[in-house]
Amino acid sequence: MLKSTYFLALCFCLSVVATTVFAQGSSKPATLKKDKIMSKKATGTFEVKVTPLAAEDNVGDPLIGRLALDKTFAGAMTGTSKGQMLGIDTGLKDSGGYVAAERFVGTLDGRKGSFSMLHSGTMQRGKFELNIIIVPDSGTDELTGISGKLTIKIEGGKHFYELEYSLSASK
Repeated sequence: MLKSTYFLALCFCLSVVATTVFAQGSSKPATLKKDKIMSKKATGTFEVKVTPLAAEDNVGDPLIGRLALDKTFAGAMTGTSKGQMLGIDTGLKDSGGYVAAERFVGTLDGRKGSFSMLHSGTMQRGKFELNIIIVPDSGTDELTGISGKLTIKIEGGKHFYELEYSLSASK
C-alpha cells in the first residue's frame, strides 16, 4: 500500500522541481508567414499548496494519487491558478511520475486574461524531467493567442518560474 506522506512528497517534488537545464532555452523571436510572433520572457515567484484528494471507488490504482493544486503568482504573472494532478509511485526512492492540468487567471506583463497549462513530469532516482506547456487556444481576453512553455526552479526553498511565451502581433 502506498504511504501517503512519501507519495505526497514525491508528487510535490515532481510538480515544482526542475533543474536549471529546464530554464535554458532559445530567446530568439519566432516568425510565421501570416502573423508575426513576438517571443517574451516573464519571470517571478509563486507559492503552491498541494492537497491530497480522496480516491474514488473503483477508479484507478492504489499507486496513483490525485492532488489539488492552488498557486499564487507574483512578478510578471500576477494571479492565481487552480488545478489537479495525478501522480504515480514506482516503489523506488526518488522515482515516479505525474501529469497535471491547471488554469491561470490574472495578468501577464499587464495583459488581463487566463490560460491553461499541461504538466508532464518524471523523476528517476532523483533526476527530474519536467515539461509544462500552455494549452493551445486556451488564452482568453488580452491573452488570446498565447503559446509557450513554463519552467520552474526552487532555490533556498522559494519557487521561481520563467514563462517563455508568444502572442500574435495582431491581437
